Amino acid sequence: MALESNNALGDRIWELPPLILHPFTNQRGPGVLLDGSKAALMLAGLLPPEGDDRDELTRKLLESRYAELRMRYFVGKDLLRWVGQCLELVARTEELMGLDIREQSFSALLVHHAPEGVRGKLHRWGVANPQAVFARALGIVAVFREVPTPGEFSDKFLLHYHRFADQLFACSQQLHSFAAITPANFAFELYASGEYLRMLELQWGE
Repeated sequence: MALESNNALGDRIWELPPLILHPFTNQRGPGVLLDGSKAALMLAGLLPPEGDDRDELTRKLLESRYAELRMRYFVGKDLLRWVGQCLELVARTEELMGLDIREQSFSALLVHHAPEGVRGKLHRWGVANPQAVFARALGIVAVFREVPTPGEFSDKFLLHYHRFADQLFACSQQLHSFAAITPANFAFELYASGEYLRMLELQWGE
């Protein structure tokens, strides 16, 4: 449960580590997702089936759902890595100790209060709903050390994984009370891994 934002933070702004997202798909990924979207529309009767029977359409839909889940998992790994780096900053910053700033504080910052610049960059990358993507990524990675194979999931879970992931994130956020934090006191930047590497190379070159 989130506590009220702590007045002890005042108007100071702490610069958090950059959030770096790595590539999490392969060349076949977009095609699988597109096939799954079409299959879902065909199963719902909104598109003609194009010769595929219901079992084949369901197979394509399940394959695309697994591809989505797998991508969310790797996003979640990057998010957890960032949260851990933020907690290290809290642990070595005297002013932030004892304020109940926990893992859930930074998860909530990402999902509900990401800085405007971060939200804008995600939209430019084509992420229409960053809040849902981050929440589901964190929910999935909260329960899996490694991404399972498709056969380890039930069809029901794959078809509705987004609902399960939403609840897993909500459950994780309720494990401890935590201080709510906002961009008023905590700022960070978002980079793709390749973009960040190029930036570092330029800095080293100088």
